[in-house]
Amino acid sequence: MDSNYAIIVAGGSGSRMQTFLPKQFIKIGSKPVLMHTIERFHQYSPQLHIILVLPSQEIQTWEELCDQYNFTIPVQTVAGGPTRFHSVQNGLSAISAEEGLVAVHDGVRPFVSIETISQSFAVAKEKGCAITMVPLKDSIRRIDPTGNNFSEDRRAFCLVQTPQTFRLSILRQSFAQATDSSRFTDDASVAEAAGYAISLIEGSYRNIKITTPEDLIWAEAVISMQGNN
Repeated sequence: MDSNYAIIVAGGSGSRMQTFLPKQFIKIGSKPVLMHTIERFHQYSPQLHIILVLPSQEIQTWEELCDQYNFTIPVQTVAGGPTRFHSVQNGLSAISAEEGLVAVHDGVRPFVSIETISQSFAVAKEKGCAITMVPLKDSIRRIDPTGNNFSEDRRAFCLVQTPQTFRLSILRQSFAQATDSSRFTDDASVAEAAGYAISLIEGSYRNIKITTPEDLIWAEAVISMQGNN
């Protein structure tokens, strides 16, 4: 029976958060952001093999935080690379199985729902991949290189989130074929460049990526409303 995996990518810094502490280690509620994220995937399935990709210089900090917060969910820690692309690649290299399903998720998206995770694995099993997205709520305009701007139909666009879940063989082959890692901003673009069709699933506006101080205020409010910190 094929196994399921989750690669949690947590390579961010605290620059936009205006702090020296990497954003994945900032506390919301009673524990760091990253622990909330890992808990969501463990709640989906305690048998899920979780691979945590961190900058090598932050691995010791993570281990110390696990001791401090008595965090015992088993994860396999892997050193990241210079970019997100290389970090995901390192996470894939840690998987010895030839087939299965693998979800790639941002470590600073702690509010992903169990339902979204479950749907992503189910659709990826059927169609090869499942990319989480939400429709745009605001009007948008396109700005060309000359500075001119034009109205666009927002119904033709969506905001991409994570998890982005794939059959393991598809994601491996896609990363192996990639020749210019600098052009890829997510895993869907890597798979698309390799010729694979992209299947979308609808996520949630609550599944935000925590990157700014304003996001932290929102996150604390969500934690408070949930009554589960």
